[in-house]
Amino acid sequence: MKTLSLLALAGLALAPLSSAQALELNEQFSLAITPAIVSDYRASGISQTLGDPAAQFAITLSHVSGVYAGVWTSNIDFGHGDDARKELEYYAGYYWQISDDISLDTFYTQYEFAGASQYNQSDVQTTLDAYGVLLGAKYASNMKGADYEDENGNWHDGKQDEDLTSAFIGYRTVLPAETGFEARYEYVDYKDEVFWNSDFSSSRSDYNDWEVKLTRDLLGVTWGLSYIDTDLSKAECMSFMGYDDVCSATLVASASKTF
Repeated sequence: MKTLSLLALAGLALAPLSSAQALELNEQFSLAITPAIVSDYRASGISQTLGDPAAQFAITLSHVSGVYAGVWTSNIDFGHGDDARKELEYYAGYYWQISDDISLDTFYTQYEFAGASQYNQSDVQTTLDAYGVLLGAKYASNMKGADYEDENGNWHDGKQDEDLTSAFIGYRTVLPAETGFEARYEYVDYKDEVFWNSDFSSSRSDYNDWEVKLTRDLLGVTWGLSYIDTDLSKAECMSFMGYDDVCSATLVASASKTF
């Protein structure tokens, strides 16, 4: 996987913005089933579908204690004849509601890619929500970047079997007309220099991405519109992803419903 699905999993912490209710199985367990459509699947600011739409689906089983587990999936497209077409995530965690305004969500995720096991990886993430202010961190292992071609026409293997860390700060609230507002700024560090300039004379190991999102429940569906961008140049994006237009600013529309 070229980058992590932080945005998708962060949605668990942001779920209270939606008025949708999970299915109560009994006094102890509830089940949330959430299909979604997005105009572009972005993870840490980088497109996982070459800018094309994605259909996503999640099932989460939760216990009143705060323990939960689930499965999330999405179509993907890394291009260049890559065999990866579907991302499947298995996650489990603990959501601690410390008070009405403070919570802590910590979870483990295993990522699998049918036909492209070189992208398989795992990570541990945690998010603190205090009065709408979000503080999060993540550690991931077994990362692999895209193969890339240098200025002399030589191909190089992407980064692999390495660690990644990231941290983000965000804020969420409800605006007038029951409109949800979310903002997030993330720092991502691949530990090795994998982002190169156009002539391969300099490189860096980290970058920043950010998102501003509005959501609104209407006709039983949660509609969203996000502005997403990174500080990666076109050349740096090309060296890491094999394309120069999947890391730049974009608007992403989404529609989801939780049963």
